[in-house]
Amino acid sequence: MHSPFVFDFILYVLNNDKRYQAPQEIEDLRNELLKENTPITIQDFGAGSRLQSSKQRTVRSLARNAVKPKKYSRLLFRLVKHYQPKNIIELGTSLGITTAYFSKANPLAGISTIEGSETVAVIAKQNFQKLGCLNIQSLVGNFDDLLPKVGEQWPTIDLAYIDGNHRLKPTLNYFENFLTKSNNNTILIFDDIHWSEEMEKAWEKIKAHPTVRCTIDIFFLGFVFFRQEFKEKQNFTIRF
Repeated sequence: MHSPFVFDFILYVLNNDKRYQAPQEIEDLRNELLKENTPITIQDFGAGSRLQSSKQRTVRSLARNAVKPKKYSRLLFRLVKHYQPKNIIELGTSLGITTAYFSKANPLAGISTIEGSETVAVIAKQNFQKLGCLNIQSLVGNFDDLLPKVGEQWPTIDLAYIDGNHRLKPTLNYFENFLTKSNNNTILIFDDIHWSEEMEKAWEKIKAHPTVRCTIDIFFLGFVFFRQEFKEKQNFTIRF
């Protein structure tokens, strides 16, 4: 591994569980949600779910199928803990587990998270209160409508996590939107980059963009970096 930046990413973000210990309270809450059979009606603006197409779900079902597993949630915790981004935007709150990890990793960060379903967003807000996450702005609605307004709050965005509407055009639109707010240290994270043929195409287009200097593909997540110290574009695929 010739890149010092990527070596650092592998050592301290992908692999180092001991340096950045994630709080157990979030996983305790996840376990509670996995036992919750309360039915809810959701509104999905995105590509929907492969596992369930019905708008009728249970909290338990969402916690099992729509929330990033512990392994990846704690990876994102270490990412924020290591790089300490100050301005964070999340597209796709779901039950708020990943959002809570962002919050705990940097309590001084400003976090805006957007959820398409109001009933799901209500549960997420309750979860933030239970965990004492005070730096989260929770918004409800269509990403396309809310993202430009959220972006106006900050001159640049340090980190964006895109987990929703897994289609080609919307994904590229989100990418282009965040490009206008990017800086040398900005990190974009795209969820489910190999979820479908459209997401595969979107990922390839993002990798090829001239402003992107480095990407890291760990299959379920794709990381995008704009750091100018990469004199040549570098794309890595890493087993995680």
